[in-house]
Formats: sequence, structure tokens, C-alpha cells
Amino acid sequence: MSYTIYIKNQERVKSPIDKKQVENWIDELVNWLFDINQEYNNYRFFQNKERLIHIQLQDILAKVVDDTDEIIVCSNYFFDQIEHLHYVLNNDLETIFNSDPSAKSKEEVLIAYPGFFGITAYRIANVFWKLNIPIIPRIISEYVHSRTGIDIHPGAEIGENFFIDHGTGIVVGETTKIGNNVKIYQGVTLGALSVSKDLASTKRHPTLEDNVTIYANATILGGSTIIGANSVIGGNVWLTQSVPQNSLVYHKSELEIKKQSDFPEALNYVI
Repeated sequence: MSYTIYIKNQERVKSPIDKKQVENWIDELVNWLFDINQEYNNYRFFQNKERLIHIQLQDILAKVVDDTDEIIVCSNYFFDQIEHLHYVLNNDLETIFNSDPSAKSKEEVLIAYPGFFGITAYRIANVFWKLNIPIIPRIISEYVHSRTGIDIHPGAEIGENFFIDHGTGIVVGETTKIGNNVKIYQGVTLGALSVSKDLASTKRHPTLEDNVTIYANATILGGSTIIGANSVIGGNVWLTQSVPQNSLVYHKSELEIKKQSDFPEALNYVI
């Protein structure tokens, strides 16, 4: 029995990449990018840390990229993008801080908000996705998923000033397109209708235009589904069709309030 398992494992193409190494690198990069640990006040120290993170990235890339020149090109390209990445993420940070009345400081958002960490890691992973780097972007997205409950595919296209509130249970599929100034709450699914494997490269997930808000536990499915700009989708809504700009879509349910004495048996359940 065990020999059969062994043989099956040997038949599978294996990656030498160290998942933990990628996760540690993400943490180091985010800390450096936003000076979270307050240890980068010395510019020389800051520069040295950048070089170390750059070298660590090349070591990680070497596990999945065979060509040495390509490793250098990809790592250099990533750090060429770092100022723009920082600019976009600072806008996300500003948006979260200004939009959430419970946020007391930007430092609090940086350190304690899972939504911001999810957005940050997504934007990092997306750079590698666009470079066609295998495995690494998916490791990054799954690391965020395991830490926050936020599952954003690195191939999704997300505009600026993105706000994830609370975040737990959010799913954003690979071909999702999200415009600027979009806000989504916990439990939201931007998913795909079921398609065969040969249609995997087609547009399978919805598009959210600018200034859209999606409230908790809404599910929006399908590649041809477009949520028009300035629309609000209420909680628990299920959508598989487009809605025009400036729409309000909500789920209407009946709520009854009765006295406990109306029930002959005690309402004492264990779930």
C-alpha cells in the first residue's frame, strides 16, 4: 500500500520551492515597505534591508525559473515597480482609514487590518502573475487566505482606492475586474459559473465598475455580469446578470416577531 503511494508521488511533477520562505519574504517586504517595525529610521539600514530582500527574492525565483538572466530581469522588474506599488497601496491605506470610523490611525490599519494585508499581498502577487512566474503568486494568495480568510486570485484586476472591510470569507476569482473606489464587505463572492476546463482562460468572473459597494455575503457570478458604476449591492444578494449604473439591488425577506409563549415546546436547541 505505502509503495503505491510512493510511486504516485514520484510521478507528480514537483517544485523545490520552499513555501515558508515565500511567506517569510512577504512579511519582510511588507514590514520594509511600510516601516512597520519602526527599525528603518536609519536610511543606510533601510537600504541594506532592501538589498537583502532583493537577494532573497532572487533565491526564491531560482526555485521556479531556470534561466539565470530571467531571474535577474524579473527581480529587477519587481523592484522597479516598488515605488508605484507603494503609491497605490498608500492610496488604499488612505481610503480604508478615511472610510472606517473605527480606524483610529493609519498605523492601526497597517498593523491590525486584515483587509489591508489582503490588498497588499494581492498587489505584490499580481506583479509576479503578470510576469508569468509559476507557483509564487498562488503561494502568496494562499498565505493571505490562511491568515485572513480573504481569497483573492493573483490574476484578478483591481483598481485603486480598494477597501475590504472585515474581509473574512471574501472570494475574488481569477478573471474578476474591479474598478476604482470599490468597497466590499465580508463573505462576498465574485465567482464564476461552472465551465469546462477548456474555457478556463475565458472571462469567467464578474466586472465591478467604479464606486461600487458590495455588502456582506452577496454572491455575484459570471464573466458577462457587470455591476454598473455607483451601484450598491445589498447583503445576501445572488446575482448572475448585469445591473446598470446607479442601481440599488437588495434582497427582501420577511421578518416575523412572536412571543415565546406562542410555541408549545421550548426553543432550546444545540447546534
